[in-house]
Amino acid sequence: MGMTDPIADMLTRIRNANKARFKKVNVGMSQININIAKVLKKTGYISNYDKVKSEKGRQALEIILKYPDAKRTVITDIKRVSKPGRRVYVTSDNIPNVLNGLGISILSTSKGVITDAEARELNVGGEILCNVW
Repeated sequence: MGMTDPIADMLTRIRNANKARFKKVNVGMSQININIAKVLKKTGYISNYDKVKSEKGRQALEIILKYPDAKRTVITDIKRVSKPGRRVYVTSDNIPNVLNGLGISILSTSKGVITDAEARELNVGGEILCNVW
């Protein structure tokens, strides 16, 4: 049986690995997951990501998590906003701030998968995929 929401699966794996203090986590390979990982790396929430082969021989995306020290984590929380049962679209004027600008929203727009700040700069709206802080 196929997965209904691969983005939510990726975010949950990152959230759980982050809480368990894992150095890296493997998630399912898809173009949208690669684009989300690019945005997370560009904004400094993860160290790196790489395409690898999983134990079953399938392609997987290995995400290397980032920790500033032994007590703190870079990603405090990561939440899925738009879900398969309820899509959330916004115009460029209505993009919400996450924690008054301390976090980011990742949007899927006509210009690609970008942060909320880039979407405001490019004056484009789209689907809010997730919030990270």
